[in-house]
Amino acid sequence: MEALPPQFDTPDLRQRIALIADSHQRLTGRPLVAAGGDLVAALWNAPLAVVAHGTEADPLFFFGNRAALTAFKADLSRFIGMPSRLSAEAPDRAERQALLDRVTAHGYVDDYAGSRVKLDGEHFRIENATVWNLIDKAGVRRGQAAAFAV
Repeated sequence: MEALPPQFDTPDLRQRIALIADSHQRLTGRPLVAAGGDLVAALWNAPLAVVAHGTEADPLFFFGNRAALTAFKADLSRFIGMPSRLSAEAPDRAERQALLDRVTAHGYVDDYAGSRVKLDGEHFRIENATVWNLIDKAGVRRGQAAAFAV
């Protein structure tokens, strides 16, 4: 298992990243990663691509695991803080926004398929992706996350 990058190893970010798995479990009834051990490290090393953005007006990615960085041909310094809308080409952004609106309304979807764009401009398709709201224990929406096979 690869060590967690130091930029994620702060109490605030660990809590925010743990919310990805906690929200997934609460909304879908299924664990995102195996229980036990370091949850944040397990998410970083998960075989599924896992990404998450916040609730900014133009939401910014705050997490992308190793598999996601590979899928998007990105490194942490380029991916973290990038507007999540840039993960889709301009013509695909309306479809992406419709998906995010559906997730906001229903909590999660587990049947999403769509086209995405790597940071080098190459396109790739995701199938059977799960996209869910990040909801803290007080019921406040903190963003959205997605997981898909690479």
